[in-house]
Amino acid sequence: MTTQQSESAAQTATQTAQATGVHFPAGFLWGASTASFQIEGATKEDGRGQSIWDTFAATPGKVFNGDGGDPATDHYHRYREDIELMSSMGIGAYRFSIAWPRIQPDGKGRINQAGLDFYDRLVDELLKAGIEPWPTLYHWDLPQRLEDDGGWPNRDTAHRFAEYAAVVHGALGDRISDWATLNEPWCAAFLGYAQGVHAPGRTDPAASLAAVHHLLLGHGMAATAMRDQAGRFDRPLRVGLVHNQTVLRPHSDSEADLDAARRIDGLRNRIFTEPLLRGRYPEDIRTDLARVSDFGFVRDGDLAAISVPLDMLGINFYSPQRVAGGAEGIDPALIEPGEGEVWTGAEDVVFVDQGMPRTAMGWEIDATGLTEVLTRLAADYPGVPLYVTENGAAFDDEVAADGRVHDSQRVAYLDAHLRAAHQAVEEGVPLKGYFAWSLLDNFEWAFGYSKRFGLVHVDYGTQKRTVKDSGHWYSGVARSGSLPDRH
Repeated sequence: MTTQQSESAAQTATQTAQATGVHFPAGFLWGASTASFQIEGATKEDGRGQSIWDTFAATPGKVFNGDGGDPATDHYHRYREDIELMSSMGIGAYRFSIAWPRIQPDGKGRINQAGLDFYDRLVDELLKAGIEPWPTLYHWDLPQRLEDDGGWPNRDTAHRFAEYAAVVHGALGDRISDWATLNEPWCAAFLGYAQGVHAPGRTDPAASLAAVHHLLLGHGMAATAMRDQAGRFDRPLRVGLVHNQTVLRPHSDSEADLDAARRIDGLRNRIFTEPLLRGRYPEDIRTDLARVSDFGFVRDGDLAAISVPLDMLGINFYSPQRVAGGAEGIDPALIEPGEGEVWTGAEDVVFVDQGMPRTAMGWEIDATGLTEVLTRLAADYPGVPLYVTENGAAFDDEVAADGRVHDSQRVAYLDAHLRAAHQAVEEGVPLKGYFAWSLLDNFEWAFGYSKRFGLVHVDYGTQKRTVKDSGHWYSGVARSGSLPDRH
């Protein structure tokens, strides 16, 4: 961002604050999110080990165009430039993830000091810029050695994760208060072990349920390990987890459709929130999944370990979904292809087009779903501080002749979802902050570099960064804590 653009953003922020009645509470946190494998690159540098995503991306046919995680957006070498961008945009917090294979190349044992040193430098630069570091310990890049030993379906992985968490917190806990253990365990378990469209690419429904449990167990053990050593540091420790909660709407009020919504809500939402916040797996979920697993992986004491108190719950939200208990009577053109394959134990459920506009990912745009998610969580699990830790949209962005990226669709998406978040606040939801996904265009998992979510455009050939119109708009919102009037 040029000096002139920075001044323009500041002016926009002032005008915004004066023009709008949509004000977020004082102290509301404005941030942006990224993930290690999606932006860092340098996958073979400074002692980093191999992750399951390195292996998956190198497997022909798994990732669009054969794309891989190197150089991504070269954040490993350009992090200072990216922090300067965030500072110029008025972003107050940076949610990033730590690459487990950088810290422990084999996922256990030997510590790679060069890996810790990178995050040490990153955190110092963030603090120097006045930006709060919000690390996530696991955003899907499991060390390949642990997958070779069984991966998340193997109980030992939860123990290894707790050890890794203690190492990272021990190195950085003197400067960081806010930590997330896991990002979207639903994706890691179901997309990685049931459907096979994410790393490690396995298609074993029973293993995916064991992975759910051991991810949650790893979270609880990691939170406890970090709290056990928190007294070493003269600062508070707040530990949470990031979950991609969504809304499952029945296609009709028929018994079959209502039951489909109940079942998918169980697999998508409650299989995570109930153990975390109530220390139990609901009986209806266990009954639904009895033909897949007997839940024999649950041992005495596990649910108590999982349900240690959360200091915050991060919510990643992109789109609600409509479900039906079968395709009978539904126009075939309205049925989402392949969606039902994701759901262990609910293959008869179909996902139905709601008739909304869509992003470049094919996801329907309906901001009311975010209000529903937040108000439901606040009602079902009162007292837990909430943060929107990811929210954003992919569109086919291009640099225009004037050198700018005019992504008005993304501005409209963010504006609508922030208004939905504000409505939740007005209804009493303890929402404390919002992180846009994503700071930068990046490697979008199995879609490779074909989808752009960033507030900042990245030319992958030159690594040139260009703040998009949405980035300038978000800068004004973050600086003022307010949304502009719609005209």
